[in-house]
Amino acid sequence: MTKNNQQNSQRQAATKSRIAGFVPKSASFVTTAVAPEHYPPTTLPEIAFVGRSNVGKSTLINLLAGKKSLARTSNTPGRTQAIQFFDIDGRFMFVDLPGYGFAQVPMAVKVSWDKMISSYLERRESLRVVILIVDARRDPTTDEDGLLDWLELHRRRVIVVVSKIDKIPKHARFGRLKAIASGLGIPDSAVFPFSGLTGDGRPDVWGAIFDVCDSAPVPEPTS
Repeated sequence: MTKNNQQNSQRQAATKSRIAGFVPKSASFVTTAVAPEHYPPTTLPEIAFVGRSNVGKSTLINLLAGKKSLARTSNTPGRTQAIQFFDIDGRFMFVDLPGYGFAQVPMAVKVSWDKMISSYLERRESLRVVILIVDARRDPTTDEDGLLDWLELHRRRVIVVVSKIDKIPKHARFGRLKAIASGLGIPDSAVFPFSGLTGDGRPDVWGAIFDVCDSAPVPEPTS
């Protein structure tokens, strides 16, 4: 192991230990936007969440934030039609982007969503990382593959979260994660399994966020 790799491993281990059990002390809705002029002014690092309709974006946001009703969840695909901003602990801004890939949305709406999402992802200076969420039960599509290529072209950092992992039998999860990573053309270690039902994977996703933002929480003092 090289010195740089060893230092990175040590830093990641330290980050993971510091975020174990981490729950933000506050989380609140900030605003909804459909165009850049509506984005909130902020110096906070932004973490954007993107994925197909009904992939579990809102559930992931709520569990990471420790606030059940922060982002609205819905069984109706295509419900989120604007960009939603949430302040997390006064340290981060979570950004919920409209879901893509819902066939019953009119073409004019799809075009509007595409422009809205690409404009934010391409131009937002405070955006630090994009969390791409894929369903554990489905193989990656050209939508996810194309989005990853586009984000790489625009030099955006990406965390891939595999949602609904509880829907996969435990004995098959390792192989399923490998298949998804292979389908996306990324290393196995670059995908993070997550369950909205049990909360499994939450510390690892927070660890990845803190690692990108390089700002791990300071442990509470013990008496």
